[in-house]
Amino acid sequence: MGLFLAPPFDRLWQGKDPFTAVEYLEGPVFRALEARRTLCTEIAGQRFFVKIHRGIGWGEIFKNLFSGRLPVFGAGNEWKALCRLHDLGVPTMRAVAFGCRGWNPARRHSFIITENLGDTVSLEDFTANWQKKPPPARIKRALVAEVARMAGAMHRGGVNHRDFYLCHFLMQKDPSPEKPHLSLIDLHRAQVRSKVPRRWRDKDLAGLYFSALKIGLTKRDKLRFLRIYFNRPLGEILLAEGALLQKLEAQAQRLSERFRRKYLSGTDN
Repeated sequence: MGLFLAPPFDRLWQGKDPFTAVEYLEGPVFRALEARRTLCTEIAGQRFFVKIHRGIGWGEIFKNLFSGRLPVFGAGNEWKALCRLHDLGVPTMRAVAFGCRGWNPARRHSFIITENLGDTVSLEDFTANWQKKPPPARIKRALVAEVARMAGAMHRGGVNHRDFYLCHFLMQKDPSPEKPHLSLIDLHRAQVRSKVPRRWRDKDLAGLYFSALKIGLTKRDKLRFLRIYFNRPLGEILLAEGALLQKLEAQAQRLSERFRRKYLSGTDN
């Protein structure tokens, strides 16, 4: 069992069972599945996001494993990833409560509560019209550089996201976009190790590239990303990572085709 409570939940739940108390939190529900519920709650004028995980059962675990997907057993993934990203200086959410109990992964009960990030817009929405209406060059440069910095620090620090798309970068609306304040979210599938295996690093990069295929990035934008992500001279990167660049292009195209089949034609063959 693991438990962490910061204000206001350390006071709010004093003398109570946090695993029972979290089930009574109320607010708009964003996702309600048999094994997971996500909602927003407000306490003393402050908003929090709550994710409650219940055991997914052995049937779902084996179903995921047999289909080649790694199952998510609870909120522990997100908790570990948030802690590591904070240590690495990668902006993300701040957890104010976490709990996990039960040794059986099929019946484990866990939760995580994070602070609201404020008035934000996802990079997917912010860049949606870039191809038709390109942004000022300085804004695009700043965003490419910050996404590359965050991605590089995350991967070098042993974290891979597994849902690494523009929609999971939130940008504060108040600061100037020329000095963007981004936060990485939705880490419930993230993996934390001493070193990210190349396979998982490449999957993250392919997902990110796929999500940016239609926002009008130039060759110069892509080279800027690579230089900052790898934190090496561009010539060295092109020599050492030529195979990777071809692979990313192919993987992004496959993801694009899969997306087209699933969401545009209504099938997932």
